[in-house]
Amino acid sequence: MIALIGMPGCGKSTVGRHLARQLGLRFADCDAEVESRIGMPIREYFALHGEEAFRDAEQDVIDDLSRREGLLLATGGGAVLRPSNRDALHSRCHVFYLRNSPEELFRRLRHDTQRPLLQVADPLARLRELYRERDPLYRRTAHFVIESARPSVPSLIGMVMMQLELAGLVDPNGLPAPSRAQSE
Repeated sequence: MIALIGMPGCGKSTVGRHLARQLGLRFADCDAEVESRIGMPIREYFALHGEEAFRDAEQDVIDDLSRREGLLLATGGGAVLRPSNRDALHSRCHVFYLRNSPEELFRRLRHDTQRPLLQVADPLARLRELYRERDPLYRRTAHFVIESARPSVPSLIGMVMMQLELAGLVDPNGLPAPSRAQSE
């Protein structure tokens, strides 16, 4: 199981879809799964029930999805805020932190109207605040940190694949490495 973590807009879902296809894994987007379970868009749920209720739903989804085999999970940007999520991801998954600067994220997200935490007067200041709060949590949760400031999606996929190869998790052809039980 592979999980991608990082700030909103860092490319988790886009990279995750492509990477899952390349590795022959099923792809799951945590935010899409939360929306499916709560029956409405996250932004609407956030407005009606608040962040704490959303984080409860997110925690349930992460606990469920992180137990599944053959899955690549793209988490929401705030998934690491709860210790139980950090523990589940770190202990059950190979976790990649796609790291970007707040300024690069602002460049990507400046016209986004769907992310509730960025619907503020100064989104760049909010991104800087979120980054200060979350970067240490992402680092603590991750097994690998990928600096993803400007690379294209294929470059990011290549960087993740290289780390997976170096860790012996895939062979050089991009296929999952045999488990110990299979190779004995």
